[in-house]
Amino acid sequence: MNKLNPSIKHHLIVGMLISVWLFVFAFIIRPFDDGTINFQSWLLISVGFSLLAFLCYGILAIIQKMIYKKLSTWNITLEISGIVFFYLIYLLGVYTYYKSPVLNGGYNFTEFLTIIFIKVALILTPVIILARRYLIKLIPVKEDVLIFKGENKHDILKIKKADLVCISNAQNYVEIFYIENDKLHSKLIRSSLKKIQDDFTFLLQIHRSHLINPLHFKSWKDSNTIVLTQIELPVSKNYKEVVLAL
Repeated sequence: MNKLNPSIKHHLIVGMLISVWLFVFAFIIRPFDDGTINFQSWLLISVGFSLLAFLCYGILAIIQKMIYKKLSTWNITLEISGIVFFYLIYLLGVYTYYKSPVLNGGYNFTEFLTIIFIKVALILTPVIILARRYLIKLIPVKEDVLIFKGENKHDILKIKKADLVCISNAQNYVEIFYIENDKLHSKLIRSSLKKIQDDFTFLLQIHRSHLINPLHFKSWKDSNTIVLTQIELPVSKNYKEVVLAL
C-alpha cells in the first residue's frame, strides 16, 4: 500500500456503499438480536448506525486528504491508522446514539463493544479494505502536474510533481531542478522563493535559499548536508529539526 486516492468525492461514494451495506446487513441479518428488539427499534438501529458510518467515513476522507497533501505519500501504516481512526470515531458516535433517548440502550460501554460493535466491525472491515483498493486500481489518481510561471510570459515550466527535486534562490530568479529521462535538469524562472513556497505548500524549506520536494530526500551526507536525487544541498540549523522528521 503506497498509494491513496485522495478524492473526497470518490470516498464519499465509498461511504455511501458502506452505509447501504451496513443498513441491509443490520436490518435483515440482525447480528445481535436477542429476541427482544422490535421492528421499530431495528429500523432506528439500522438507519442510525448506517448514517453514522457514512458521516465518520466522510470525516476520514477529509483528514486523510489533508495528510496526503502535506506528506505527498501514503503507506501501510497510514492506511491502518486511517481505518483505526474511522472505527474510533464511529465507536464513539454509535455508542452515543445507542445510549441516547432514541434507543435508550441497556448495555454499558464494555458490553456494547464486545456484543455489538465488534460484530459490526467484522462485517465492515472487508468492505472498507476492498473499496479502498478499488479506488486505487479502478479509479486511478491522475499524476499531479505542477505549473511554474514567472513574471515573463515565456517563463513557464510544466512538470510532474514526482519529478520535481528542489528549488533554489538565484537572486531575482529561482532555479527549478527536476528529473527528466533519469537526468537532473534545471530551469531559471523570474520569481521569488517565497512566492513558490506559497503556491506549492508541499515543498519543505531546508535553508533560506532552498526548498525541496520531500519525495526526493535520500539521506544525510553529514550534519549540515542532505542528499537528494542527483543533488546535494546544505541544511541551515533553523530548519534541521524539520528535515530530521522526514
